[in-house]
Amino acid sequence: MNLVDRAKNIITSPKTEWEVVASEQPDVNGIFIGYVLPLALLSAIASFIGYGLVGIGFLSGITFGLAYGLISLLSTVIAVYITALIVNILAPNFSSEKDMGRAMQLVAYSYTPAWIGGLLNIIPVIGWIGGLFGLYGIYLMYLGFPHTMKTPEDKTVVYMIVTAIILIVLYMILGAIIASIVFAIFGFGMMSMLG
Repeated sequence: MNLVDRAKNIITSPKTEWEVVASEQPDVNGIFIGYVLPLALLSAIASFIGYGLVGIGFLSGITFGLAYGLISLLSTVIAVYITALIVNILAPNFSSEKDMGRAMQLVAYSYTPAWIGGLLNIIPVIGWIGGLFGLYGIYLMYLGFPHTMKTPEDKTVVYMIVTAIILIVLYMILGAIIASIVFAIFGFGMMSMLG
């Protein structure tokens, strides 16, 4: 299945799309390179355009847009991979099957609404609305656990909550670390950004 069809189907008809996903042979590298990177890159490009060309106040300029887009890309791809790794490690604790490929399917495809919402960063003042799209991803994850990780119904909610918390915290920590490194490389200190 191609990227566009998968993204459209996972968002518009997730219950049937998770069944399709479950019938596929998972390929961690294929999912990462063929799905995660392109969608994360599109979201990062939208951030670059929004903050580099459109901008809002002092948060603008080509250099700032490039830094912001790079932070978006790196934070997302690292968070997806580490979260999939953690989902796989935690699987036995929730009577689920350990399978890194299935964990990558779950995390990557559940993240789809966040990447689509990230396209709204092209207009920075409404970019935050795109962040709310990620909430739908939590529901997608809930639907996906039984199909990908073979999670029993009575364990799905708790596994999903633990995973969502890990993903959010991990993304925030990674974002802060990567932002401080990238902004330092591009010459943006916190004090110069605030004043």
